[in-house]
Order: sequence, then structure tokens, then C-alpha cells
Amino acid sequence: MNIYEKESYMKQKPSTLLGHHQVMMKERKLMDVTGITKLLSFDSELFTIDTTMGILTVRGMDLELKNLDLEKGELSIIGYITGYEYDDFQTVGEDSKGIFSKLFR
Repeated sequence: MNIYEKESYMKQKPSTLLGHHQVMMKERKLMDVTGITKLLSFDSELFTIDTTMGILTVRGMDLELKNLDLEKGELSIIGYITGYEYDDFQTVGEDSKGIFSKLFR
């Protein structure tokens, strides 16, 4: 995805999907996320979530899925949260492509 596609994607995605996106964290032990479209993967140290604002990665220890409601676009994580970040340029399935397909677009 080039920068122009990314800008177009970010302009369209919030208004066309679930709307507002919010991350609320309480004492690094509980995180509530709204505006999720899909839970891509999770384990006790890493959650990867597709949101209306891009791919959200949550890192921590002893992480557990407390609540997941895809119809409402809500997710809750409990455990010790060490950080989170957005990856605006990664799209679902992009990691599975080979290096040549990434070089010769």
C-alpha cells in the first residue's frame, strides 16, 4: 500500500465501517477498545486487532480476552499491558507475501 492508497484508506475506513474508535486503559491492567472490525490474532503476550483506524497491536504479559462483541465493535483485554501501537501501512495478509511481490508492485 503506497502513501496515496493509505490516505484514501484512512479517509474511507472510519466513515464506512463502525465509526468511532477509542482506546481506554485502566492502570495498565484493563484495556477497552471500540471501533474494532476483526480480531486478527491473540495470545498471552500479543493481540492484533483490525480497527477503523488501522491495525492495532497490544503487547503485554498474561493477556486474556475478557470481552469481544464484533456487532458493537468492542473488545476488552485484561492482563499486564506493556504497550500498544498502530501499523497504518500493514493490511491483512500482507505479511504472507514474498519479498519479490513487495519489491515489484
